[in-house]
Amino acid sequence: MSTSDVRLNERTTHMKHSKLSVRVNRKNQNHHLWNNNGKWWCHLTVHKPDYTSERHRVPLHTRNVSAARQRRDKLFAEWTGEVGRKEVSA
Repeated sequence: MSTSDVRLNERTTHMKHSKLSVRVNRKNQNHHLWNNNGKWWCHLTVHKPDYTSERHRVPLHTRNVSAARQRRDKLFAEWTGEVGRKEVSA
């Protein structure tokens, strides 16, 4: 397991009782991704049981856009409880 995978796993532990709201623009392969000076980040909104929401910015620890897309998809799958699913739909 790589260092970035460990960091992603640490982030998922507090998400057990929250709901990830994902809207995917299928025309944009880089949805939810942001390049900050060459390093990729994932931006998303989490809706909590008390009807509040939080915006999360998660560093993906890569400069490669393909790796960033894979890590984003893995992050979404872990947070929605759908590990192994190839695509997260709206």
